[in-house]
Amino acid sequence: MQPKSLLPEDQPIVFIDGGSEDRHAHIMVVATSDHELIRRWAGRRHAEPATGEATASGPATAASVNDNDAGVRFNFPGVSRFRPIDWEEWFRNFDAYSLAFVYERDEPGRTPSNRYRLVSLATLREAARIV
Repeated sequence: MQPKSLLPEDQPIVFIDGGSEDRHAHIMVVATSDHELIRRWAGRRHAEPATGEATASGPATAASVNDNDAGVRFNFPGVSRFRPIDWEEWFRNFDAYSLAFVYERDEPGRTPSNRYRLVSLATLREAARIV
């Protein structure tokens, strides 16, 4: 049974990058700001960078996007609620808002999970949630 919230209440979140992703393989929910890790996660799910916000590249596509003004999301196959954008624009917004990408890792033999959250690094640090 999956937890209701992606963010575990009873343990800190391990912050990983390309050089440390294998070090904590037993931990299923991790965070990163590593662009390449995020791109690989999205690629395995055929997810495309997207936004619901109005930006220089186009109009808003959703009346209300509950993302704490981050402005970036993913479109998954068969679900395209948001306006596609290129990776450059997605990461420009991701970095401008100092976000962390929190996600469930793939488990061998199981369908990859699409669960993720974009959370401000400051929020994670203030709550002493990252190690």
